[in-house]
Amino acid sequence: MKHAITTLALAACTLLTTVSTSAMASAVVGQPAPAFSATDTAGRTVSLADFKGRHVVLEWVNPGCPYVRKHYGAQNMQATQKAATGKGAVWLTVSSTAPEHGDYMAPARLAGWMKEQGAAATATLMDDDGRLGRAYGARTTPHMYVIDPQGRLVYAGAIDSKPSANPADIPGATNHVTQALADAMAGKPVGTPATRAYGCTVKYANAG
Repeated sequence: MKHAITTLALAACTLLTTVSTSAMASAVVGQPAPAFSATDTAGRTVSLADFKGRHVVLEWVNPGCPYVRKHYGAQNMQATQKAATGKGAVWLTVSSTAPEHGDYMAPARLAGWMKEQGAAATATLMDDDGRLGRAYGARTTPHMYVIDPQGRLVYAGAIDSKPSANPADIPGATNHVTQALADAMAGKPVGTPATRAYGCTVKYANAG
């Protein structure tokens, strides 16, 4: 019974990258990352321009998504966050879940969830209207992006190479975010600059 429920939950939330892209922009690897300002869970305004000269990682999150729970439950996302920020990178976690959706967490609740997980994000941004997510073409939770100190997008895609919701797959996976940051911080071209993101579809508010 538990297996059946899990399978249904994954089927309901996933559809991977088959979501319509007609209303989505798409940030382009190798080009300047879209500028943005958003309010974090503490009510502060955070802008990409605030971090000029630093590497920035963007992570799209939805705590109700099994793929997000895979990486947080296994401490993989937190470990990736801590490794990145420990090297001086900025980590911005973004919630683009619409307020009317059942998975939505208000700022205080999302901040509490992040604290419970032991997350090491620099800030958690609320993107209730979906403008930030649409500007980047974020389609799944998680969906990951790496921006270099010059403001160029150098990686976009999945957190790792194992597109499943099974935590047992993490040890054998290649962490694309860690590798992208290592290449970028070494002044080298990112070896794998783009991959296909996997996870639950971002629960955007209806456009218009």
